[in-house]
Amino acid sequence: ASPPPPRRLMRNRPGWRVRGGGSMAQRVLPLPRQQSFCPPTILNPFVHPGRLSARDKLRTVLQGIILLPLRATCMAFLLLLAWLFASIATFRHPEKGSVPLQGWRRRMIQTTLSCLTRTLFFVMGFQVKVKGKIASLQEAPIFVAAPHSSFFDAIICAPTGMPSIVSRAENLATPVFGTILSSLQPVSVSRQDPDSRKNTVTEITKRALSRGQWPQILIFPEGTCTNRSCLITFKQGAFVPRVPVQPVLLRYPNKLDTVTWTWQGYSLKELCVMTLCQLFTRVEVEFLPVHVPNEEEKNDPILFANRVRQTMATALNVPVTDHTFEDCRLMISAGQLTLPMEAGLVEFTKISKKLNLKWNHVREQLDTFAAIASASKGGRIGIEEFAEYLKLPISDVLKELFLLFDRNGDGTIDFREYVIGLSILCNPANTEETIRMAFKLFDADEDGTITADEFASIIQSALGVPELDVSMLFKEIDADETGKLSYDEFKDFALKHPEYAKLFTTYLELQRYQLDMSEEDDFESPEVTHSPVRKTTVPVSETTPIARNKVCPEGNEEDHSSTSDKKDD
Repeated sequence: ASPPPPRRLMRNRPGWRVRGGGSMAQRVLPLPRQQSFCPPTILNPFVHPGRLSARDKLRTVLQGIILLPLRATCMAFLLLLAWLFASIATFRHPEKGSVPLQGWRRRMIQTTLSCLTRTLFFVMGFQVKVKGKIASLQEAPIFVAAPHSSFFDAIICAPTGMPSIVSRAENLATPVFGTILSSLQPVSVSRQDPDSRKNTVTEITKRALSRGQWPQILIFPEGTCTNRSCLITFKQGAFVPRVPVQPVLLRYPNKLDTVTWTWQGYSLKELCVMTLCQLFTRVEVEFLPVHVPNEEEKNDPILFANRVRQTMATALNVPVTDHTFEDCRLMISAGQLTLPMEAGLVEFTKISKKLNLKWNHVREQLDTFAAIASASKGGRIGIEEFAEYLKLPISDVLKELFLLFDRNGDGTIDFREYVIGLSILCNPANTEETIRMAFKLFDADEDGTITADEFASIIQSALGVPELDVSMLFKEIDADETGKLSYDEFKDFALKHPEYAKLFTTYLELQRYQLDMSEEDDFESPEVTHSPVRKTTVPVSETTPIARNKVCPEGNEEDHSSTSDKKDD
């Protein structure tokens, strides 16, 4: 028997699923996402929700009755003693902070303060275990320590000979403690100075390249405290000088954690009291081999920082994420907007780099997101809140747009998905060409304005809801309340609400899909219709999906070699 005549193959277009017998299933969205935008393995490294059990509280109180006053008295004495030696070492020192301590002044700091720091932590109940070889000043001018999870991390200063640290300028004015800190010749950071970050990096570089004139520098490159569940983005300050660095690991292997100080959890005073009430607190300080940068790393501080971070993460057996201090700021802003604080976490380093977003822009988007999600629980947007925000009913077009935002397919949109959706889907679609095309579509009589009837007619037709009342949406666009929409009003509203642009292009794509589907039916042969053909599925490309944020996405199906990350997604 001769084989059946060949079946006409449909164009290989992403998101379409073909079935035998000439029938076609509904369009399948290209949902496999670009891996670089996948959520982090650790969703919130800035929270430490652990609470003491009733048994732990009772034991802490009973131990604290004896330990707390005894330890507090000894600590006060040791701090005063350290202040005395620090005052002597810095007495009449010319140009404090700009000239390094030399001779007996530096030896006094390295010996007496180092000894007093060890004694202080011993009195507080810390049992310190040091691993590895500590690098000399010539071998590594900079120590990089992580994970940074507590103010107790300063314990690293004792075994390393009291190196310089990076500290806020305000700390130097603190009584007693400020004098001790000044003797360490810290690199001061001023929040009032707009050039503070640049000046800090310049000072670190100058000291690291001073060939032994300045002491070693201890830097916590994460820049903020975490719960030690991962290593967040390392700031570049320690890696710009292009000198060898020694990674230092911190571990607190205690059954009861009273040291972790994060943005959500126990306060500084509570942690101090609870730690002083424990019989002992274990801490491990491990010095890894010195990392000497190669030429590639010297020319790229980000690469240098990432490789050092990966080395430390591997030794700690924890993942790395792209969170940073800016995520903390967004988290606080989310709490002020009555959202769950973790709603503001977006992995700002990754998002800002790949989508070219500034912090202020993301902060403004958080306000809009909070306004949409205010009616929901958990700080997420459901399909109902999405439709209510757009003042439109739930329809196939709206469902498809919602599905594009909902990256993990859980039926809700979190803030991270909202930011990515606006940047990748809506903003690229919100072009002058798209806005002008939409205006012409609404302007049926071509008089340069859109009436309420013209507006309602197109919206009702697009959404398939003949009885839909869109008067509220029309009034919101009609800024001058003339009952007609000019192009400027239409454009101004579209620029402020990019979601509508993507909704419009999605509608055009659905219309084109229906047209192409009918064309396929016209080309089907009667013999093929009755021949047994297996169901086949055109796979969705995960590596080079066609960008679907254009008004007319036609004719570019073969050349995708220059597609950017935004379009890939």
